[in-house]
Amino acid sequence: MTTVFGIMEVNLVSARGLKNNEFWGGGIDPYVLIQYRGQERKSSTIRGQGSKPEWNEKFTFKIEYPSVDGQYKLILKLMDHDTFSSDDYLGEATIYLKEFLEVGLENGRAEIHPKKYSVVGSDQCYCGEIQVGITFTPKKATHDVEEEYGGWKESDDYS
Repeated sequence: MTTVFGIMEVNLVSARGLKNNEFWGGGIDPYVLIQYRGQERKSSTIRGQGSKPEWNEKFTFKIEYPSVDGQYKLILKLMDHDTFSSDDYLGEATIYLKEFLEVGLENGRAEIHPKKYSVVGSDQCYCGEIQVGITFTPKKATHDVEEEYGGWKESDDYS
């Protein structure tokens, strides 16, 4: 199978029901780390909205299909920004994208309108929900994408 490249856009909308882990009674200041195959984007930190933050931010990721390891997971890690100590982990949502990407390859585009995904804490318990929309647009010719992105496809592990 020929390797296809494309762009995935993640529309981070909002979250609800996040747990407040603050000892001192202060509210949480959440942000999201969005991860896909060694690429990571960070949302703004939302202050003053507590457990119901709204971002309405868009992030793009470079896609290569098929991938070497067959992993197509989008991970959304919710964090609480703390000024005087390390940031607290609030939970995460994982979205599996293999079928979604295949639809995009077949139809020339795929879209998931904003929908809610469960946020799970480190104890695997439900701790809120996050609302995200995703679009994927494959590029027609692989050589055009390589030139456009300056050879980004050469390395997808940043660890």
